[in-house]
Amino acid sequence: MKRLFSALVLVGGIAVVAPAVTAVQAAAPIPEFTGGVVPSLAPMLANITPGVVNIAVKGRVREQNPLLQDPFFRRFFNVPQNQQGYQERETQATGSGVIVDAAQGYVLTNAHVVEHETSITVTTKENRKFAAKLVGRDADTDVAVLKIDDGHLTAVPMGDSDRLQVGDFVVAIGNPFGLGQTVTSGIVSALGRSGLGIEGYEDFIQTDASINPGNSGGALVDLRGNLVGINTAILAPGGGNIGIGFAVPINMARQVMEQLVQGGEVHHGRIGVVVGDNSDRARQADAAEGAFIADVVPNSPAAQAGIEKGDIVVAVDGKPIHSATQLRNSVGLAPVGRELRITFARGGVDHTVSVEVAAAANDNTGTIARSRRKQ
Repeated sequence: MKRLFSALVLVGGIAVVAPAVTAVQAAAPIPEFTGGVVPSLAPMLANITPGVVNIAVKGRVREQNPLLQDPFFRRFFNVPQNQQGYQERETQATGSGVIVDAAQGYVLTNAHVVEHETSITVTTKENRKFAAKLVGRDADTDVAVLKIDDGHLTAVPMGDSDRLQVGDFVVAIGNPFGLGQTVTSGIVSALGRSGLGIEGYEDFIQTDASINPGNSGGALVDLRGNLVGINTAILAPGGGNIGIGFAVPINMARQVMEQLVQGGEVHHGRIGVVVGDNSDRARQADAAEGAFIADVVPNSPAAQAGIEKGDIVVAVDGKPIHSATQLRNSVGLAPVGRELRITFARGGVDHTVSVEVAAAANDNTGTIARSRRKQ
């Protein structure tokens, strides 16, 4: 499926005709070493590519039909009065997925790949096909978990996305344009990308490893073969790869997966604050970075813990907080009922309090402004 968000494409595919793929000769020659061995990723890839799968989804969507809104059309074709102006149509989508638990048969992919699903087929590198069950999906993080039953699967080991650095080499594996399993390489171009408007919770890994429509849900791995991200979207003014792709960090995907496996859905948390990035106020509070507390909801968990308007949150559970987005992700992805140790700066002094995470309201936190969100 391709969906445009300010030139951003979520890189799954729904009933789209892929543009012509033009072969271009690689510009970089393979290095040669006298008496040595030419470096190759082949041994690493041989171990993990069996754990990256293709996903085919059939579904049904309801769409509004303008003809059914016309009273004359409805009367002429004898459309029942109680039938609304909608019609259903079948859809087909293709994407990618990653086996992360061989024993249980759990497969990680993107939520948008399996949207509107009625049947899901998972195909392995060895061309084995399985009917998959949707365990659960979370649109706010664009993460979904599938389950397939087989005793002979290969899992891709999960890495630690928090240890990634800009410049680290990474490899993307997926099913671009429905061609079949494809491997591309690049580097981590940036970390912590947010504000793209794709998902409710954004903390993307940006990479120049080629990602194209059909790569959604595929693996982003480091050179040790550890899964560090789930490929999700590309910046594509022309509809194809231009070297700017985005992946959900595996640490975020793992948190979502745990909740989906336990209960089939994700309950996003809140503590009752309105946050924003404000470096000037952060410096006044002797905190170079952090999330500025613009307001505190009365009687909320944050208020009960003593957090006040004007405080600068600098850490959660000992992990530094550099922005409002990072604080929102830390709270929103924490299980409801969990106690977080929140460190904030006030008047040049750091304070640490325990705050219990409450269930988020159904209005998806209530955005105050683009840079100020209720959390």
